Amino acid sequence: MKYFYILSVAIMLFSCKNDPTSKPAIHEALQEISDSLKVDTTAFEDKDMKVLDKTFTIELKQKELIEKEDESHDLEAFIISKMEYIKQKDYTINFTYPVLSEQLYPRSQNFNQFIQTYYANIAQTETDILQHRALCDSIEASKFREERFIDYKIYEVNNQLVSVLFYKENFYSGSVYPTYAFEAFNFDFERGVFMSFKDFFLQDSEVELVRLINKTIRKEILASNMYYDCWEISLDDFLLSKDNFVLNDTYVEFYFDDCVICPSYTGTYSIALSLTDLLAVLKKFEANPLVF
Repeated sequence: MKYFYILSVAIMLFSCKNDPTSKPAIHEALQEISDSLKVDTTAFEDKDMKVLDKTFTIELKQKELIEKEDESHDLEAFIISKMEYIKQKDYTINFTYPVLSEQLYPRSQNFNQFIQTYYANIAQTETDILQHRALCDSIEASKFREERFIDYKIYEVNNQLVSVLFYKENFYSGSVYPTYAFEAFNFDFERGVFMSFKDFFLQDSEVELVRLINKTIRKEILASNMYYDCWEISLDDFLLSKDNFVLNDTYVEFYFDDCVICPSYTGTYSIALSLTDLLAVLKKFEANPLVF
């Protein structure tokens, strides 16, 4: 319609350029075109900017995760990275996982056997893909080809324990963005045992941890545009994710899958809580390397 107006005014200008009485009509027509173009442009820009904003924020969110520093370089004498690559008609699997040196720490054999069985078990990974065929953004994944990329971050705590975070990128051919899921393991390589939530935190401390996490989320929502559309975590969701944390000398960082605390296109995947804020819920015994 707007191009019809432009053509009409062009004809009017050509035929009436020497007629002074035609100027008001021409001015009105030009103003009508200007208003029409302004409305259309604004509508287009708003819609386009929303798409660009989501594209930018999800890329930034994923880039921050992938480029997040860990201690793999410092631990290169202790760990060996291995990779598995599988390409099938309906899916591709590309993942990297660590193997700990059994010469330096013989009890690391327990870690290696578990990780190689759990992550390098091709049949189990393929079964997992077939059992999880829905995206958090409500796209039927079963209709699309899946690409699963798995990598890890590793941290050492007190020369006794390593924290390994596996991050899984799932991308479906019919989706706009990939989604991320997480799984963390904490391994005491001196004793040769895995440690879970109950080894670090007091019994029934989940409610207090949910309160601390939601306090942090509320603070970030108020302070940062990157947290728009995020929400507080429920106790039920936290109970499902409470073992997905990595440790540091000064903080504990809980990781959550896409759409647990934020949609895939904004916010964060993790919430870090300082050890000083966690003193009331940490277990106090020698086997807990977080005691200080």
